[in-house]
Amino acid sequence: MSDALLWTALADPHRRAIVALLLERPRPVGEIVEACGLSQPSTSKHLKVLREAALVRVRQDAQRRVYALDPDPIAELDAWLAPYRKLWNTSLDALGDRLDETASDLPEEPAPKD
Repeated sequence: MSDALLWTALADPHRRAIVALLLERPRPVGEIVEACGLSQPSTSKHLKVLREAALVRVRQDAQRRVYALDPDPIAELDAWLAPYRKLWNTSLDALGDRLDETASDLPEEPAPKD
């Protein structure tokens, strides 16, 4: 799988919506069309991009094509994001500490009267 294909596939909000939908469970194309509110041809184009990026798998079930999320590319993306997540957590911890400091400097509000 190419990183460029993965990023391109996930850049589109409709494809991210399809990925989120498939996170719940595998779904046939018709169900994806209905849930996303797109036309069938448009949904098929988005599914093709997701397939080419190896984000989804498809299996034939009689006359239906059923799509499922492939967790491997998501795991690769998660591993790539791990160092950045540490950076965000450090920044968020610092922000939380600062907010705690400023909150303790504020005068207490009087209790509401009934």
